[in-house]
Amino acid sequence: MKPAVFVNVGGISNITYVPQAGDPVAFDTGPGNTLIDQWVSREGGIPFDAGGAIASEGGVVTEVVARYLDNPFFAEAGPKSLDRNDFTLAIAEGLELADGARTLANVSAEAILKSVEHLPEAPKLWIVCGGGRKNPHIVGDLRAGAARSGAEVVVAEDAGLDGDATEAEAWAYLAVRSVLGLPLTFPTTTGCREPVSGGVRADP
Repeated sequence: MKPAVFVNVGGISNITYVPQAGDPVAFDTGPGNTLIDQWVSREGGIPFDAGGAIASEGGVVTEVVARYLDNPFFAEAGPKSLDRNDFTLAIAEGLELADGARTLANVSAEAILKSVEHLPEAPKLWIVCGGGRKNPHIVGDLRAGAARSGAEVVVAEDAGLDGDATEAEAWAYLAVRSVLGLPLTFPTTTGCREPVSGGVRADP
């Protein structure tokens, strides 16, 4: 089902848009798990919110979400990228532990949905990969937002993919393309002047 978007929700979320025809479009969309992890570590003394359990006890504070999404980064067209430190917990200060976890999960989802503003066409299918696919609040908020435009959201496993191996498989795919001299990157993914291959084959 095209156009489709692969969403990788890691520390920072990024998307790869697969059009009906033409080159893919890819860029970072905003914080993925990083703010949630930092929040529950600081406020709850645990490394991450396993299965969104903490967030399930809280609610979304929409004013905080709006302030995060007011960041100038979201108005920029791709290609664009982020560092884990480009967003901080400052806007979430003062929230209760569970409300903070739930609100930051919503920030992650809304930032991904906002990426549609910089795509050639609204996707019909979102495929969620990365550790964030295991957070039901991020996925649920994505589903609710995408449904408003008639799009479907599935996690990697629902699309027949191994969500824990997607990144490794992607690197293997790029390695094969490199051996064949096919492009690995495009002006629409990294801002290079023309599609180019890359890498050097190292034989034992």
